[in-house]
Amino acid sequence: MTTTVGAPVLSYEELVEARRASGVPMFNENKMKLGIFGANCSHGLMATHAESSYELTWEHTQKIAQIADRLGFEAMLPVARYRGMGGETNFNGSNFETHTWAAGLAQATENIMVFSTTHVPTKHPIVAAKESVTVDHISGGRFGLNMTMGWYKAEMEMFGGTQREHDARYRFGSEWISIVKRMWTEEGSVDFNGEFFEIKDAQSDPKPIQKPYPVLVNAGNSPAGLDFCARECDFNFIAFADPQEARSTAARVRSIARNLGRDLGILGYGNIVSRDTEQETKALLDGILEKGDWEVARMVSGGLGTESGSFEKIKALQERFILGYGGYPLIGTPEQVVEQMVELSDAGVDGMMVGFLDYAEELPYFGERILPLMREAGLRE
Repeated sequence: MTTTVGAPVLSYEELVEARRASGVPMFNENKMKLGIFGANCSHGLMATHAESSYELTWEHTQKIAQIADRLGFEAMLPVARYRGMGGETNFNGSNFETHTWAAGLAQATENIMVFSTTHVPTKHPIVAAKESVTVDHISGGRFGLNMTMGWYKAEMEMFGGTQREHDARYRFGSEWISIVKRMWTEEGSVDFNGEFFEIKDAQSDPKPIQKPYPVLVNAGNSPAGLDFCARECDFNFIAFADPQEARSTAARVRSIARNLGRDLGILGYGNIVSRDTEQETKALLDGILEKGDWEVARMVSGGLGTESGSFEKIKALQERFILGYGGYPLIGTPEQVVEQMVELSDAGVDGMMVGFLDYAEELPYFGERILPLMREAGLRE
């Protein structure tokens, strides 16, 4: 089955020109974009009982976003969660829905982009298109959409039915975003007849403020995921263990996109653990790991098929989960953190979506001690 009409296609150059003309922060001139990640869920990105003032209240969430906005961060990016992941902390078990979260933060901020993270099987594309346009208007054109295909089986089964096999999830996602883009861009009615959706006479006005439509992000790293991202998105989240792997992965992602006549921005993610001295940094890191939720880390690493790996590899993966959902943590003095960011930038990473043990307390430190060094290093304007 095929669609009756395709979503409008722009060349990559036309797309970038339109985004920059709209003043989209994620397309500014900063070599290393910065985003706050995970500040819509209990414990943020860190699965630990370590002491922190972080709490999941609306007042605290606004405070974090407003500090990040004042510091010039490009994005507020949430985690999409509908249930906790278990363990002693029931990691991320309390959480804010991300479209309404973005709408609230759009009203509370001035310049920073506000993203929704959406598991595409949980939301009809017509609804997602309308919600996204609404937030884009509330924010004055600062909305972005991070799409996931729904990897957490227990969470997806809350919505009824069974989880699709991996590649089918991306076929579903391709139809989903095709419909969303058409709702955002086409005048009149939209008809669609596909493997997963049949839509007749669908209409949606107003259109987004951003032209041609809001910024799109995805974390697909499998062959099907990379193909989806290269065709449909502006940025790809990549996973990497070190700058060398970041370099090879970024090159592979961009090669796939360029073969389609496009390009992709590359984003990494991870928590920042930084103090003035190495001794203070180590003490903070040790405290996070000593009070880490190793139960949920073991459950998640087991679900990723790591049972047969070496003890050292399994423990390293579990530490990475505790320190930030398996991302690349930036650990060290401010100077060392910036050196790591320079390495990532040189490897082709365009931005880092970051968390902290204590977002509201550590962001001012980041602004005072790390941001000036990033400017000196040429990573920020």
